Amino acid sequence: MAIAKAERLMNLALCLLGTRRPLTKRELRGSIEAYLQTDTANDEAFNRMFERDKDDLRELGLIIETVEGLDGEIGYLARRDSNRLPPITLDAEEAAALGLAAKVWQQARLAGAASGALQKLRAAGMPVAEDPYDTPGHSALEPRIPVHESAFEPLMLACRDRRPVVFDYRKANAARPGQRQVEPWTLECWRGHWYLAGWDRERAAERVFRLSRITGRVRLRSGAFTAEVPDHVTVRETVESWAGETANGTARIRLRSGHGYPLRAKALSTREAGDGWDELEIPYGHGLDAWLVEFGPDVVVLAPEELRADVVDRLRAVAKG
Repeated sequence: MAIAKAERLMNLALCLLGTRRPLTKRELRGSIEAYLQTDTANDEAFNRMFERDKDDLRELGLIIETVEGLDGEIGYLARRDSNRLPPITLDAEEAAALGLAAKVWQQARLAGAASGALQKLRAAGMPVAEDPYDTPGHSALEPRIPVHESAFEPLMLACRDRRPVVFDYRKANAARPGQRQVEPWTLECWRGHWYLAGWDRERAAERVFRLSRITGRVRLRSGAFTAEVPDHVTVRETVESWAGETANGTARIRLRSGHGYPLRAKALSTREAGDGWDELEIPYGHGLDAWLVEFGPDVVVLAPEELRADVVDRLRAVAKG
């Protein structure tokens, strides 16, 4: 069985690499012997096998492009220039940086891919960097980016493959989730939370979605993107803005003593207000209301009035369930 699958994957890879134009599933089914042997009346079984094979090839590092033809039928190809790397030369410091970056993904599905990539680079001659402070089972630096949301993996794959997605999303001030059709650009981790930046098709505008507010399953859709994907810097600026990092004013809040240390770190000024409370002046930008709600009864907004109203609306939405 393992030999048969390996042969099928190799034949599929050769077909995708050897074509000058995208091949449809129907054409691939008629070109690969293993697919020809499937029950022609059972399209569902073939589709499952084909999707698994594509995922396996992508896991092995093959970049497979999805192209929509003029007739709306989806085709696949793997361009040789996209699947060929120039010679890679890394010094010990660069190898150490890669090894450190690979450790970040130990809690996500990327752990296997990161480990496999390092093994391939070492086999190609990359120096093995040693941590002088490393002891068995421990390292001087142990970076971690936690990934708990089930939406992370399908969205990560959708960003990589440029696949539109559909999911239900509950805004912080809404009692029920609503459906979103999104062209995903990138995932960013900010303040311990994961955000998706992309193009919202219904609103015809770029939007940022917090993964913890995505409910249910993320469904991948076929077809090409309708909006141009901006460069990474622009996307990161959008995430920072929607996460409340771009301040255009100041706000005054009352914070319970001994609580809200992230807010205290951002404070422009702090003074004791008595009765176990402190008064802080903090930068005010888009998304601050969502962040303040996370501190619950330990925060009271004093000004501006619109920020206070937004926080109250969010708290009422949470109370309604």
